[in-house]
Amino acid sequence: MARSPLSRLLRYASPHRASIAAASGFSVLNKLFDLAPPLLIGLAVDTVVERDASWLASVGVASTEAQLVVIAALTVLVWALESLFEFLFQQRWRNLAQTMQHELRLDAYAHIQRLGMVWYADRSTGGLLAILNDDVNQLERFLDGGANDLIQVGTTCLAVGAVFFWVSPSVALLAILPVPFILWGSFRFQDAIAPRYAEVRLRAAEVAGQLANNLSGIETIKAFVAESREVERIRRLSDGYRAANRRAIVLSSAFSPLIRMVIVVGFTGTLLVGGWLVLAGTIAVGSYSVLVFLTQRLLWPLTKLGQTFDLYQRAMASTARILDLLDTPVTETDGALIPEAIEGTIRFEGVRFAYPDRAPVLEGIDLVVPAGQTVAVVGPTGAGKSSLVRLLLRLYDPQEGRITLDGIDLRELRLDSLRGAMGLVSQVVFLFDGTIAQNLRYGRPDADDAAIEAAARAAEAHEFIVALPEGYATRIGERGQKLSGGQRQRLALARALLLDPPILVLDEATSAVDNETEAAIQRGLARATVGRTSLVIAHRLSTVRHADRIVVLEAGRVVEQGTHEGLLASGGPYARLWAVQTGEVGLAG
Repeated sequence: MARSPLSRLLRYASPHRASIAAASGFSVLNKLFDLAPPLLIGLAVDTVVERDASWLASVGVASTEAQLVVIAALTVLVWALESLFEFLFQQRWRNLAQTMQHELRLDAYAHIQRLGMVWYADRSTGGLLAILNDDVNQLERFLDGGANDLIQVGTTCLAVGAVFFWVSPSVALLAILPVPFILWGSFRFQDAIAPRYAEVRLRAAEVAGQLANNLSGIETIKAFVAESREVERIRRLSDGYRAANRRAIVLSSAFSPLIRMVIVVGFTGTLLVGGWLVLAGTIAVGSYSVLVFLTQRLLWPLTKLGQTFDLYQRAMASTARILDLLDTPVTETDGALIPEAIEGTIRFEGVRFAYPDRAPVLEGIDLVVPAGQTVAVVGPTGAGKSSLVRLLLRLYDPQEGRITLDGIDLRELRLDSLRGAMGLVSQVVFLFDGTIAQNLRYGRPDADDAAIEAAARAAEAHEFIVALPEGYATRIGERGQKLSGGQRQRLALARALLLDPPILVLDEATSAVDNETEAAIQRGLARATVGRTSLVIAHRLSTVRHADRIVVLEAGRVVEQGTHEGLLASGGPYARLWAVQTGEVGLAG
């Protein structure tokens, strides 16, 4: 049987049980003292009407003046304690709300980072942001006020019911008569509203996802003059979100008016029957006053149940999404650490791999990258070159075969240890909003300025960096947008070299740069790959002509391998690719 979002939330919040118990206790005490003034009013009425025969006189407070002084003192004490416990419950609940918000967001984000790339394929960035922001904030809003409201309504029902049955059971029955109907209606309301708010959260994620996608692609939108079409796309999604909210609002708005009409039955019954009992001499005037005031305290707060349950259901819909995310199984991270003195031999043994719901992109790959050598992998688009890199970094795992490092299956190694031994420079360079120095230090935060400069020089990046207005302290904007493509590529290479990794992986690192930049990067690579195991994925064959070995992929299979000169001499696929890229085919025609 599936567990409810509330029970799952309580289990997640188990480290905070003491804080939850304290906050709940303060809410109860605050409500009990909040309900005391009607009792004091009843005592005051009883005192001025009955005088020497009042209830206070029966417990030893003889004079009417002394009774009024006692009531005044009790009033001050009650209000002081009510205020104290209001301060305490608000402080506890609000701090708990902030703590839970903080921990859920951090845990959810940390969990997302541990999930494999297969999981990401079916998720949008905006949808994940909706969970990390909107859903977490929705739960925080409920804990900030809604939890206290529910506890205090329950306390009111129990405390007032007890007083009613003590004063007059017959009137008590009339006063509480609406309560079962209110509670039944509230539970029915929960059942009806829950799926509507689940849809609201889904629509909100769709809007957030499209907005995030559009903001990331704003340059493309402008280039294709698609602004009006994208506004229309957002309008349709936002209309869907609005319609989902409208369906929830219709139901939630009807709750309070219906409950109010049920409540008036109990309140009117208390007024009439209680008044008849006073006239008949069955109960005292003071007791009647207490009953009337407490009836109002009992029933009218129940009109807020609709709003409270509305907030509760929104929070539970969000909680389910957050905890479903946290329950998603992660890629196994346990395993052995890579030995410090590794040789760096990489082997692909009978590797077969396919992305979810797609045809295989690698078919029985057997490939060796000897320690300390540079092996290049080339081939036409779609041959499976970049997939080798993703498998090597264990962003994905092959369906068949295995990949080893110095004879150890990669699946037996800890992910952080494996990836920490590799320096990656990919075709799509991601730089963070910050300074050049901060971006270079990303993989090695403790690197000093000398090490950073040495890595930049090795990557042929130092000259353009010092030419910038603030040198290494220059801020480069989100995704490094203030830099050219070639500058970003050289920074990515320097960032990888700063790690001084035993294995260097380059995935189409020069595919989007000009000839001059390519030459600069090639010079940097020539120095960086000396004595280091390097796997180079390339589209431009000129980048890899000096590799120790070149492997040619076609349709997910190794079709030939050898040196540049040997492959040209054989006249096979590599020679044909070289002829196309150098223009020899065109010249021959």
